[in-house]
Amino acid sequence: MTSPKKEPTIDTVYPREEVFVISVAAKLSGMHAQTLRTYDRIGLVTPMRTSGGGRRYTARDVELLRKIQRLSQDEGVNLAGIKEIIRLNAENEVLREELDSTRRELERERQRTTMEGRELVHVPRSTAVVMWDRRGRRRARQEEG
Repeated sequence: MTSPKKEPTIDTVYPREEVFVISVAAKLSGMHAQTLRTYDRIGLVTPMRTSGGGRRYTARDVELLRKIQRLSQDEGVNLAGIKEIIRLNAENEVLREELDSTRRELERERQRTTMEGRELVHVPRSTAVVMWDRRGRRRARQEEG
């Protein structure tokens, strides 16, 4: 018999990070607590939960709430548009991290190859000449001769 899988709680995911109850997060973001509940319900900002089910907002969540407020109030973007902007920003961040990782890997390879004489693959220098001929032509010549 397997035990049911436990959802991560604020205590297990952010054990040392400062978190805020919904009323404080609402005040810090300039919104009503009910607005934060709505955003949670529609998946716009999903805070972590305590083991008792209470919402806990991180500083990053509050920053995102402020951005949503700005997009909505100042720019006139609707919630569907804001959700898409957030999704695209998250996707962009992942791509930037991948790009940074690839650049670091490329730089490591450049440094390694510089130490090995600036060649990616060591090719021994030789004066030997190699003649290559397809098998078909060679057989045809052998049969003629």
